[in-house]
Amino acid sequence: MSGWPVVKLSDVATLSSGGTPSKSNPAFWNGDIPWVSPKDMKSNRIEDAEDRITRDAISESAARIVGPDSVLAVVRSGILAHTFPVATIARDISFNQDIKAITPKNGSLLPPYLFWMLKSREAQILRIGVKKGATVHSLSNGYLEALRFPLPRLDEQQRVVGLLNRAAEIRRRAGAARGKARAIIPALFLDTFGDPATNPKGWPTIEFEEAIDDVTRFVPKIMRRSYLATGKFPIYDQGQIEIPGFTDDVELTFSADRPLLLFGDHTRVFRIVSKRFARGADGVRLFRTKGQTEAYFLRTYLEQYGLPNAGYSRHYRFLKSVPVATPPLDLQATFAEQVQRLEALARHLDATAAKAEAMAAALSAEVFE
Repeated sequence: MSGWPVVKLSDVATLSSGGTPSKSNPAFWNGDIPWVSPKDMKSNRIEDAEDRITRDAISESAARIVGPDSVLAVVRSGILAHTFPVATIARDISFNQDIKAITPKNGSLLPPYLFWMLKSREAQILRIGVKKGATVHSLSNGYLEALRFPLPRLDEQQRVVGLLNRAAEIRRRAGAARGKARAIIPALFLDTFGDPATNPKGWPTIEFEEAIDDVTRFVPKIMRRSYLATGKFPIYDQGQIEIPGFTDDVELTFSADRPLLLFGDHTRVFRIVSKRFARGADGVRLFRTKGQTEAYFLRTYLEQYGLPNAGYSRHYRFLKSVPVATPPLDLQATFAEQVQRLEALARHLDATAAKAEAMAAALSAEVFE
């Protein structure tokens, strides 16, 4: 940020490498000191590690201890092909040679400010600082030490850290609540209707093709190369992303008068689509439910029933052999209303998390770049 001094990391912090005690010496292992390796660097804060070492290992090997005033960064691992893991630490720990501990010195740099600075530079570090190997990648020697960044006064660092921590907490809470909301749906289904594979409540069943009309042929198809990043009408395909693209061409869309069931013939994805939309790429089939089944009920029923995994081949041959239970329509409708409320809550939480992410990204860009 304008007016803040720009410093080199090695001028305000000490970077130290870890080590691995001899695996052949049992006196070095199963102690009380967490020994962190890249496999443990899966969160923003390290409180423990899969492996532990002893005090003898510290005194008689290259392993060392650092405390909560340090930040850990992975500098050698295959994960550097796509991610630069960084973490603060909650207690005294040790670490291996694939990690560097970065410890502020001279009292001018707060560890959490250092952490967020490194997180904000992830794309740059992966693009410029990583040496690619056949299977293992590593940071170029001296790259982190030479990294330059703005360093404000400590009170300003604390303000920035507080804002970024708040955004991260909003994302964490939204993610946890979203997961709980979506996890309720299968539990609610099983409690109401039972396991589709065994039909313990004895609901009458019909053939799958008696339960639906296949309307795929009526819906235009858009190839992936024609997807827009934004637009008037959503495109649905068989990928894991709910809305992977958009189109502005109304001639390539279809207006559903009620919810349709989308099936990914290659991926076994089930999705509800409605209103005006476009169909993406190959492998997408669209069904309109008939009078004995409701779309949200049928989607969850089929997800819980489960289809065999035949890789990337077609799966409709398995789908059409599934017997479909037909509980009373009023019970299905009640379930559908509950699902729609839960999914609306999940979408709201998604939007909350996205806003927090955007705020953090904008602040990081303003402060650290």
